[in-house]
Amino acid sequence: MPNKLHNETSPYLRQHQFNPVEWYPWGEEALQKAKAENKLIIVSIGYSACHWCHVMERESFEDESIAALMNQHFVSIKVDREERPDIDQIYMVAVQLMTGQGGWPLNCVCLPDGRPIYGGTYFPPQYWKEFLQQLVTMWEKSPELAYEYAERLTDGIQQSEQLPIAPVPETYSKEDLANIVTPWKKRFDTEEGGHRGAPKFPLPNNWLFLLRYGVLMDDPGVVDHVHFTLRKIASGGIYDHVGGGFARYSVDEHWHIPHFEKMLYDNAQLVSLFAEAWQQRPITQYKRVVSETLQWVQREMTSPEGGFYCALDADSEGVEGKFYTFQQQEINEVLGDDATLFIRYFGVTDIGNWEEEHTNVLKIDIDADNMAQEAGFSETEWEAFLADAKRRLLDYRNNRVRPGLDDKLITAWNAMMLKGFVDAYRVFGVSAYLDVALANAAFIEAQLYAAEGGLWRQPPAKGKGIPGFLDDYAFTIEAYIALYEATFDETWLHQAKRLVEYVLTNFYDEEASVFYYTSAHAEQLIARKTETMDNVISSSTSTIARQLRWLGLAFDEPRYTAIANQQLANVVPHIAAYGSAYANWAIQLLDEVAGTLEVVLTGPEWLDLRRELDRHYVPNKMILGGTKGTLPLLAGRISAVTRAYVCRNKTCSLPVEQADRLMQLITN
Repeated sequence: MPNKLHNETSPYLRQHQFNPVEWYPWGEEALQKAKAENKLIIVSIGYSACHWCHVMERESFEDESIAALMNQHFVSIKVDREERPDIDQIYMVAVQLMTGQGGWPLNCVCLPDGRPIYGGTYFPPQYWKEFLQQLVTMWEKSPELAYEYAERLTDGIQQSEQLPIAPVPETYSKEDLANIVTPWKKRFDTEEGGHRGAPKFPLPNNWLFLLRYGVLMDDPGVVDHVHFTLRKIASGGIYDHVGGGFARYSVDEHWHIPHFEKMLYDNAQLVSLFAEAWQQRPITQYKRVVSETLQWVQREMTSPEGGFYCALDADSEGVEGKFYTFQQQEINEVLGDDATLFIRYFGVTDIGNWEEEHTNVLKIDIDADNMAQEAGFSETEWEAFLADAKRRLLDYRNNRVRPGLDDKLITAWNAMMLKGFVDAYRVFGVSAYLDVALANAAFIEAQLYAAEGGLWRQPPAKGKGIPGFLDDYAFTIEAYIALYEATFDETWLHQAKRLVEYVLTNFYDEEASVFYYTSAHAEQLIARKTETMDNVISSSTSTIARQLRWLGLAFDEPRYTAIANQQLANVVPHIAAYGSAYANWAIQLLDEVAGTLEVVLTGPEWLDLRRELDRHYVPNKMILGGTKGTLPLLAGRISAVTRAYVCRNKTCSLPVEQADRLMQLITN
């Protein structure tokens, strides 16, 4: 018989519906049961693509004796962290405070009122059983100890990431940026790219900031390290060379062996990053990985309604990575005469290059494309050769048992991927990318807008809807701004402004100068958290602050600008100590130091000027214009003649009509 998870829509929760553990979804039924029976609560948090979540399920949650212990003494709640990041935030902080580390699966034991008393991540089955038995004994014999732990932990949770209000300085300086980057450089891995050590996460916001910093602050060493890192990432096994798309991280320091799960948010951010990097240094490999990744998104990750799915599992047939790896014999059989060159290019061996005998995780040397010249190919012929060989291997691979698909349609992640398509359209000029972005925007409007003017976390289903969190709003606003800059359709800016006003009403505490992650109308948990530090995904607060700054300039709205400035001022004193954890904030600081160029393109041929502008790398620009519009900077500047203006600090240049003159204005 299924447990209480059988009516849930989350693939992760449904994966556990036939466990012998009497799982409940998070909700009033489980919480009331714990209080009524005075039982401790187990909150177990994970997501469908999480390898170690599956391992713990097989080892512990499918074990009859462990399930009996959990069922007798606890109320057990399963949470999909992607559906309910607000719950995940609270218990992740608790586990980090207790153990000094976090991750998934996240398992936290709580009082009947939900306050945590102890927890951890992955537990081997015997340790999990002993751990629970110890807690049962404590709860029976010394419940006062549990309440003492809970009180201290809850205080720590409520205080974490709270920053004092700092004075907003009149100006920031290059020295402020150097104080961040100088210690950061000491962590650079000059042998393998990225940061030293393993595992290696791509961290797109880190390299986006450092690329922009290196260019705007004239630090070629930083620029070179960014490109070295991106070439290593694109060459390693963390990239799916056959099907496109990036895995979440590599377990080694060489970017070679991935943790094979593919997350939408990683790929969205990496598409934007590689597109921008190509704009600064047009390396063919960057264009290739963007194109292949977007093909993968369209082929495997797009719903019939135009939404983007969450993730692909790391495992298939119970084995991590089985879907993605090849034996040399397979490649010989599929590619025939083309196999020799392909095998050499990807370093494939009969012995294999992974722990599984004869198994290869495809990777290339960062200079492997030099083989094209050695083999007598032109660049075009080489790209055609690779594309054809990959297509044949992909067709072969598609006959295997596929990894599980998490088909949730999360608002924030959809918005990130929407922006990825827009950024690729801007840089590479592929109109089909814009079409996909617009279709996704239509999906967001049709299925993710709530009746009261807000957003849902995902489309409501089975009579239930989860209200959107701050990241859903922040990234949707960012995506709408990107759509405006691509189309000059002001509808997107007005939608963005409407959502900003909703955020300021429902998420912002003006007195404390804080953006909460949850709406004032959301379910009340044991703490109302803020999200300040940037992680693999930029924090919701840094993202909304940057969008407020952009919209404040575009609409000449001092309130938006003032809030963005205050948010940055609160964070700046903390960035230098650990720049990698504040990379998106550092981009905002860089914009303050370098200044933002407001480029206005008006008239019937504005698109030609925009295309020419996008051939150049100008990371501190925003663009406005079109043939009609109500924005303050467009007033009196739209006519039948195509013109461009460059504005800085509320002062605009005289108009120019040629692209070369526009670039002179920008570079002077």
